[in-house]
Amino acid sequence: MPVLLERCVELLAPALTRHQPDGSGAVLVDATLGAGGHAQRFLTELPGLRLIGLDRDPSALDTAGARLAPFADRITLVHTRYDGIDEALAESGYAANESIDGVLFDLGVSSMQLDRAERGFAYAQDAPLDMRMDPSSPLTAADIVNTYDEAELANILHRYGEERFARRIATHIVRQRASAPFTSTAELVALLYQAIPAAARRTGGHPAKRTFQALRIAVNDELDTLRRAIPAALDALTVAGRIVVMAYQSLEDRIVKREFADAVASRTPVDLPFELPGRGPRFKSLTRGAERADADEIERNPRSTAVRLRALQRLESEGQPQRRVTKKGDS
Repeated sequence: MPVLLERCVELLAPALTRHQPDGSGAVLVDATLGAGGHAQRFLTELPGLRLIGLDRDPSALDTAGARLAPFADRITLVHTRYDGIDEALAESGYAANESIDGVLFDLGVSSMQLDRAERGFAYAQDAPLDMRMDPSSPLTAADIVNTYDEAELANILHRYGEERFARRIATHIVRQRASAPFTSTAELVALLYQAIPAAARRTGGHPAKRTFQALRIAVNDELDTLRRAIPAALDALTVAGRIVVMAYQSLEDRIVKREFADAVASRTPVDLPFELPGRGPRFKSLTRGAERADADEIERNPRSTAVRLRALQRLESEGQPQRRVTKKGDS
């Protein structure tokens, strides 16, 4: 079930219906297509809308392609990471700058990927230690666990998993792999139960959660990809175009928050009482800080429990100096 579907429609529809009520003349980029749930709703509700769907996972593109087959004449699906948005737009016949009306990011691992045990994303099911969103990528979780030195492993677990026992886990991994390399998720989970003290295992969720998150992020280069993708998406938006980003863990959300804060910031010197032409904010925020799912949404769709949604709208270009408006800080 798509996360915060109604809120995504509410936020993006005004930008997609500026030309015509049915979405004719508008283009939406779904930068994380997944199984196509969000895309299906937009294409159904707006029968004139064109959609460009991106995903690094070929199986996701196959699934979404079948789901969206009734809209085949209005969609373009591109096999790429979401930082490849410029190339995807060019491939679809659009300029990279200021040509798109809406962009949607639904970050993190998809339910479809978690549900396929053989992909190795889920610590609750035994599977090969893989975790690649794009199976053609060279680096797997097994490669990291079996070849990175102890300091590198600890750094990954600490930076990407915020795991407080990172050094202890890395020490255990290096010691155990000297006897036999890790090949399965079950082997790694068993080690984590040994490495993490019993008292710590009783709180904070499954003891493998943070390590699996860290390995997945490292395998798929998720954070650096996101740092490149958000500016590219913002540049692609036309005036009055909108972007919605849903993040599921704090590391992603910090990147989104920082990029959005820069986009809504004035570039006029702080001591001037008016905005200089062309130096005002490029975007305005459509949300107060990060929005969370309510209790009803979480009950219907447990995946929405951790979601943080942020949205922006591109502003008109400045012509004349304007009086400055001060705003309270983000949260």
